[in-house]
Amino acid sequence: MPQPPHRPRRPSPPPRRDRRGSRPRWGLRLAGGLAVVVLGSGAVGHAVMTGLDTGIERVDPFKDMKNRPRAGNGMNVLLVGTDGRDRISQEERREYRLGGAPCHCTDTIMLVHISADRERASVVSLPRDSYAEVPAHRDLVTGKAHKAHAVRLNAAYAEGGPNLTVRTVENMTRVKIDHYLEVDFTSFMKTVDAMGGVEICTAKTLRDPNTGLELLPGTHRLSGGQALQYVRSRHVDGASDLGRMQRQQRFLAALIKQATSSGMLLNPVKFKQVSSTLLGSVRADKGFGAEQMLALGQAMRDFTPSSSEFASVPVRNAAYKVKGIGSTVRWDEPKAAKLFQALRDDRPLAPHRPGAPRKGPAAVPVDVPPRQIRVQVENGTRIDGLGGRVDAALRATGFDTTRTPGNAASRDVRRTVVAYDPRWDRSARTLATALPGCELRAVRGQGRTMLVTAGSEYRKVVPVRAEDPYQGEFGVVSGDQVVCGK
Repeated sequence: MPQPPHRPRRPSPPPRRDRRGSRPRWGLRLAGGLAVVVLGSGAVGHAVMTGLDTGIERVDPFKDMKNRPRAGNGMNVLLVGTDGRDRISQEERREYRLGGAPCHCTDTIMLVHISADRERASVVSLPRDSYAEVPAHRDLVTGKAHKAHAVRLNAAYAEGGPNLTVRTVENMTRVKIDHYLEVDFTSFMKTVDAMGGVEICTAKTLRDPNTGLELLPGTHRLSGGQALQYVRSRHVDGASDLGRMQRQQRFLAALIKQATSSGMLLNPVKFKQVSSTLLGSVRADKGFGAEQMLALGQAMRDFTPSSSEFASVPVRNAAYKVKGIGSTVRWDEPKAAKLFQALRDDRPLAPHRPGAPRKGPAAVPVDVPPRQIRVQVENGTRIDGLGGRVDAALRATGFDTTRTPGNAASRDVRRTVVAYDPRWDRSARTLATALPGCELRAVRGQGRTMLVTAGSEYRKVVPVRAEDPYQGEFGVVSGDQVVCGK
C-alpha cells in the first residue's frame, strides 16, 4: 500500500500519568511486524532491503544507561505497542470502535529472545499493569527530577519514554536489551491488509461488544481491522486479560505461518510492500536497520511457527493493591527469575523443544484451562493416602492444587463430590470432566477454590485440556500448536 510522501510528525510524549481505564490494549501482535521483516529479509536479498530502513523513526533508548545487565547469548528485542492511529480513517475508527484521541501510550510490552543459533524465538509478555519500580530519572515533559518510585509498568513510558521503559524492564528482568522497536495501530492494520489477511480458527463463538468482535466457530480470514478487534478483545470469556493474551499469541503464530507459507517472502515486490507498510510507523533504536534485518533473515530463512514459543510472566497476585497507584499485577518472583534466567542462558522455556510431539494419553477438551482452577482435596474415606493420590493426579493434569490434602468431616463418602461457587460454574464443569462419575454441588460464597471430597468409588483422573494448549511451568506454547489445522 503506498505510503504518504511525508509522515505526520509524531506528537510529543504524553504528560506523565498512568494510562489505565477504557483505552484499548493490544499486546503480542507487535512481534508480527518484526517477524514479517526479519523472516523475509533473507529470502529477498540486499537489493530489496536497501532503503527500507529510511522510513524508520529513530530513538535512543540506551542513552546514558549505566550498570546494565551482562549480555547473554542470542538477541533480545523489547517490543512496545502504542495506540497511535494518525492515518486510520474516521470510518475505520467507527467500524472497529477506535474512539477517542490517540495517546501514543504503551499497552502490553513484550520481550522477544532470538536464540544464538537463530532456530528459536521466545516471546514473553510483560503485563502493562505489572508492579514496577522506575529508577531515578528526569521527566520528559517538565524536566523535573524524580526519585525512584513504584508505578504500573506502562507508566514508565509516559514518564520517561523508551529510555525509562528499557531501564525499568532491564531492572525487573536482569535481561540486557539489545534492540528496541515500537509499533502502533496504524502499522498493525495496514500490515495485515498488505499480507492479504490472516487465517484464525476458533472452537467457540467470540463476541465482544466493546470492540465489535463477532466470530462464529470455524475458520476465518481476518482483515487488518478485524484482526485488531480480535487481539484487543477482553470481554469474550471469563479469562479477561489472560484469554486476550492467548488470542494475541494465536494471532502471532498465524501471522508467522502466513508470512512463511504464502510465498510472500520469495516475492520481492510483495515483500517490499508489506515491509514498507510496517516500517512506515515504526520507531527503533539506531542500531536496528536493514543490515541487521538482512543478517537475521539469512540465518532464519527456515523459521516456522514450530520454531516459536510464547509465555507470560508468572503472576502471584493479579490484583495487588498499591497505595497511590491502585490495583497492579505482582509477579511470582521466584518463577519469574527462573524464566528470565532461561532467556539469559539461551534455553527453551518449555521442557520440550518447540514443535516436538507431546507424549501421553489424549486429553479430553474442556472449556477452562486446568491451570486456572484452584483445587483443595479432602479424603472422604478411610483409605490411607487417597487424598494425596487425588491431589497429585489432578496436579499432574494441570490443576492448581493446594498440595495439602486433608480429611473430610465424613469418612464414609462413596461418590466423589466437587463443591463449587456458582460464579465459577465453567471451572467446576472442567474439574468434573477430570473426575468421571463425581457429583457437582453448588455452594454459594465458597469462593474460587473448588473443594474435592474423594469418595471410595474414585478410580482415576482423566487428562483434560482447554482449547489452548499452554503447558509447563511458564504456560508455554509453541507456535505450531495454535495455528489452524492443529
